[in-house]
Amino acid sequence: MSETVVSSVADKVATIRLNRPEKLNAFTDDMITTWVGLLEEYRSSEDVNVIVITGTGRAFSTGGDVGKFSDYASNTAAGIKARLSENVQRLAMKMQDIDKPVIAAVNGLAIGGGVDIALMCDMRFAARSAKFAETYVKMGLIPGAGGAYYLPRIVGVAKALELFWSSESIDATEALRIGLVNRVFDDDKLAEETQAFASKLARGAPLAMKLVKRILYRGLETDLRGALDLVASNMPVVRMSEDHQEAIAAFREKREPKFSGK
Repeated sequence: MSETVVSSVADKVATIRLNRPEKLNAFTDDMITTWVGLLEEYRSSEDVNVIVITGTGRAFSTGGDVGKFSDYASNTAAGIKARLSENVQRLAMKMQDIDKPVIAAVNGLAIGGGVDIALMCDMRFAARSAKFAETYVKMGLIPGAGGAYYLPRIVGVAKALELFWSSESIDATEALRIGLVNRVFDDDKLAEETQAFASKLARGAPLAMKLVKRILYRGLETDLRGALDLVASNMPVVRMSEDHQEAIAAFREKREPKFSGK
């Protein structure tokens, strides 16, 4: 495993940590490859119910390695498009494939592609010192990792355009106010509080949580009739599941349920 991306599993929570603090966790092609591999591993692992993504040091991530930008500028148009599709956009597509909860623990600076990586996650928790900035226009670029797709769905079109066009940085308090993050914690409590929340989710019914995520995201892309039909089609799956029967038994016996994900 690459030392610039490290991971661990505890209490059915997998933590993927960008570990290039000297470069503010700016990501490289090799990091993306390792990252995608870990996501695929944890997507199918029965030992993992929740995934947390975070960074080492004072940054979550500052996006792609700026030191490499001059190399890309001399490429052909077709080459630039292919490289984008085969690297950071591959990460976005892999994140979409994961039905398990994915939480970004934003421990510091989240700039450009770093913000977009956080947006790929289902929820975002932030350290009080965290800063967010979509700096593409400032660099004469457009968001390549999916930011233009995710951000307006989270904060609205007008606010997304403001953040993109101005390239201004916002702090964790403002990010919470506009709905960019779910919760804000003191810096020294972020990892602990995120792990506690993730562990709580990991004890829930895995099948139901996966299907809730699936129908919620699909519902954003369809009309009411289609959304309700999707729910009706999946209801027999959870009704007949072992998890549902265990939940009923636990309720009757006044104990905490022990879910199997089946």
